[in-house]
Amino acid sequence: MAKNKTAITPTREQDYPEWYQQVVKAADLAENSPVRGCMVIKPWGYGIWENMQRDLDKMFKDTGHENAYFPLFIPKSFLEKEAEHVEGFAKECAVVTHHRLEPGPDGGLVPAGKLEEPLIVRPTSEMIIGSMFAKWVQSYRDLPLKINQWANVVRWELRTRLFLRTAEFLWQEGHTAHATKEEALEETRLMLDVYADFAENFMAMPVIKGEKTEGERFPGAEMTLSIEAMMQDRKALQAGTSHFLGQNFAKAQEISFQDSEGGESHAWTTSWGVSTRLVGALIMTHSDDDGLVLPPKLAPKHVVIIPVLKGDDTEQKVLDYCESLRSEIRELQYAGRPIECWIDKRDVRGKKWDHVKKGVPIRLEVGPRDIENDGVFMARRDQPKASGVSRSELLETLPDVLQQMQDGLFERALQMQKDNTKEFDNLDDFKKYFEGDKPSGFALCHFTDVPEMEEILKPLKVTPRCIPLADNDTPGKCIFTGADTNKRAIFAKAY
Repeated sequence: MAKNKTAITPTREQDYPEWYQQVVKAADLAENSPVRGCMVIKPWGYGIWENMQRDLDKMFKDTGHENAYFPLFIPKSFLEKEAEHVEGFAKECAVVTHHRLEPGPDGGLVPAGKLEEPLIVRPTSEMIIGSMFAKWVQSYRDLPLKINQWANVVRWELRTRLFLRTAEFLWQEGHTAHATKEEALEETRLMLDVYADFAENFMAMPVIKGEKTEGERFPGAEMTLSIEAMMQDRKALQAGTSHFLGQNFAKAQEISFQDSEGGESHAWTTSWGVSTRLVGALIMTHSDDDGLVLPPKLAPKHVVIIPVLKGDDTEQKVLDYCESLRSEIRELQYAGRPIECWIDKRDVRGKKWDHVKKGVPIRLEVGPRDIENDGVFMARRDQPKASGVSRSELLETLPDVLQQMQDGLFERALQMQKDNTKEFDNLDDFKKYFEGDKPSGFALCHFTDVPEMEEILKPLKVTPRCIPLADNDTPGKCIFTGADTNKRAIFAKAY
């Protein structure tokens, strides 16, 4: 590749949305499917999601949750039981009205067998899971009930982008029921902490934990907490949500129980979820103009060995050396699992750049000269320069190198977030910060949740992302109305 050229065009600076699409393509993560708005997640992309699943699933189970599975279809009448909930999702629902196809007059197939009641393809599962909770919960002794499911959902989006917003996507959704309000609130905060821990310690993505404003809450919830991350174009991305549902859904679904004093009470419920949107967040937090950059804890493979074959009698010696090295690397541990390593024996050009674009953390090139020195030529994905290293040093330091990469990616992303978060106490300065299509960042300012705020934000294409949970009790004046308030929120343009 010519000097000063990048593997991805356009660059982030030239056209960030198109750069994102090209990274997804170059890294072979996913592609559009024949069904409009849906995606095919390819093995490398699915490998990232599998690692996310594995680590999150352990965190859920460590906090007392169990996995289950619930139907894809929800009777329309179930959604109608909670008015605010159905209103929030009505425009995104896919509806099944027939159960049979028959030959049509023109030789095609036509729907027949109309259903007695339409079925909704789940946009989320509060109502169908709540109906089962109502059967399972009879006494306070049955509580808390803490369930998670890994599933797919459908929200009929008109404007889609791979991983970030698709009509069908993969996710997990946790649903819990509790005997008291205090327990349910504690659960809501606990799961937000779990998501923040995962984002920062596995994804190397710094996040701000906060509460959503009333207009940004999950439909039907009394409180929504979220983690908000800054992407490299300085837009916000909501990376996970945890909802305190109060007793709204319990009353709609009749989740009631006999309490310890013999009375009848409705349960207090929560729900919380993250999705394959996290893969998009990973791409936009760390990747560069040569392609995907992966934090080692979530990389499908940590190390690729590339044999440098000369087409002579040294080939078998090189391959044997690579096989032996791979076996030794696989005996090493990083982040609680064996270091994943494979040998790329393909007879194709440009192998190195394939792995650069896919974000493989460590590349090792091995040729006859390296074998003579009992070493390898090593390149880290987070650094531009490669260098020779002895085999013994590689094996001794590899786990530490991977952790250095993990920590370095987090620190770099955290510094970017800090550099692009500004405090405002003047509306004119706030407007200038966000006007036009230029990159901006996060704005932290005092506010009151009133209609005037929404009227000012709409033309700027800005939304209140969250009210930070930390250090948020400073008196001031709302920049939108001038009213006294001690609430501050993060505002940003967002995905």
